[in-house]
Amino acid sequence: MSRSPSFNRRTFLAAAAALGAAGAALPVLGQGIDPATGLPMAAPAAPANTGPQHNISSFRMQDWRPHFQNLTNGAILCDLTSRAVHYWSEDGNTYRVYPSSIPVSEDLIRTGRTEIIKKVEGPSWAPTPEMKKRNPEWPDFVPPGPDNPLGTHALWLSWQYYRIHGTHDTRKIGRKSSNGCIGLYNEHIAELFGLAKVGTQVLVM
Repeated sequence: MSRSPSFNRRTFLAAAAALGAAGAALPVLGQGIDPATGLPMAAPAAPANTGPQHNISSFRMQDWRPHFQNLTNGAILCDLTSRAVHYWSEDGNTYRVYPSSIPVSEDLIRTGRTEIIKKVEGPSWAPTPEMKKRNPEWPDFVPPGPDNPLGTHALWLSWQYYRIHGTHDTRKIGRKSSNGCIGLYNEHIAELFGLAKVGTQVLVM
């Protein structure tokens, strides 16, 4: 008899509520400047006649089969449309979904298949050459801590400079606010960090 994946209802509801809260705060924060990117924090776009609840309706349980051939090493789907990160364990018994931030502009978005190549708890941060060119006043290095743009944990992807990481600035979640990475609340990246491993498949779409 096949087993259906378990689903943490509490995590899902809390994440959906957080996504809704981010949407509700948009009129106040929509003009904010993200200190990590130096760019405006763009508000989630809601199609006409849908209102601010659009993202919540898209933020739903997913089946891994349309996106992955198998669950070898586990799988992570970063859905840029619903601004959610989905995780499935290798045995299919664990499923999680988290609200996320996404890149602030189309030219910073990279989509396709990659994988986790490194896991770092308490990551340090350094701007990429392009970031430094745009913002020469930025520091060359930020050590682990509350000022670090990568939050408490980071998962390195095989694409250079791309990460799934935490953030201490909770305003970013559910918004276009990154230089290309996918951001999660610190408590969510800590959980995903414990579930995922080096070699976990990642699809960004």
